[in-house]
Amino acid sequence: MAEPVSQVVASMPRARLVGLIAMFLGPALAVYVIFSIYPLIATMALSTYTTDTEGAYHFVGLQNFTTLLTDAIWSKPFWNAAKNNLIFFIVHMLVQNPIGVALAGLLSLPGLKLKGLYRTLIFLPTMLSVVIVGFAWSLILSPLWGVAEGALKAVGLGSLFHPWLGLPSTALVTLSLISVWQFVGIPMMLIYAALLNIPDELVDAARVDGLGHFRIFLHIKLPLVLPTIGLISILTFVANFNAFDLIYSVKGALAGPNFASDILGTFFYRTFFGNQLQLGNPTMGAAVATVMFFIILAGVCAYLFLIQSRMRRYAF
Repeated sequence: MAEPVSQVVASMPRARLVGLIAMFLGPALAVYVIFSIYPLIATMALSTYTTDTEGAYHFVGLQNFTTLLTDAIWSKPFWNAAKNNLIFFIVHMLVQNPIGVALAGLLSLPGLKLKGLYRTLIFLPTMLSVVIVGFAWSLILSPLWGVAEGALKAVGLGSLFHPWLGLPSTALVTLSLISVWQFVGIPMMLIYAALLNIPDELVDAARVDGLGHFRIFLHIKLPLVLPTIGLISILTFVANFNAFDLIYSVKGALAGPNFASDILGTFFYRTFFGNQLQLGNPTMGAAVATVMFFIILAGVCAYLFLIQSRMRRYAF
């Protein structure tokens, strides 16, 4: 009879054990350090420097962050981008995730035909390139050659059409809803997988007690998938505060009109690489990236220590 794996590992010489660990984990750890840890540390280090007219670097400590948060030239676009990023995230939380929960609940209904087809059609936009999605929706919503106006007129709602992507009051929300349309399949699939893991005995007992599908979902299934919903929420937070590609593909680096759709990702791009309105400033760009990192870190820590810990205590 073969020895248990734990006994084999315990009796293995320490040098050999370390060698095996290094052989299996070393390559992955090296790739992670080179492409994730080192760029992060280098960015933080760069944010503490400034350059003179000759391009020489000088250490200034936290001066770049003070300038970013308080200087009139830098603080106004930064706080505008941060506010827009928060709105971008709220739209996803209030629209994308509830729709994902509802779609997952519908797909989990017993007896529903063509479930695989529905899942594929809903998840399909997620696999499309963001550039393609942005370009396609720009054409659809265009007041010159788009089909949106004609479609609304066909159902008697033509008066509701406006150049939503061209108005400062609606551009950001419109882009947020485009992002929702593309990525709603992700929370749907995660919640659907969690619903499939619910024991059938609980659902059968609820049916015996006379509960319908809606009440079973609301009172039995939904509380059991709350940890998954919490995980989806923090994933949405991280993804939204890292967002860049959709805004850039539709509105460019200036995130118009009049910076109405500017978020932290596009603000960082303009700051670091420059554009037709300003020269690139790598040190200030690194400061923006560092602030973005700490915003995301704060959100993740809040989830882990305030929400996830309570869920674990409740489970115990």
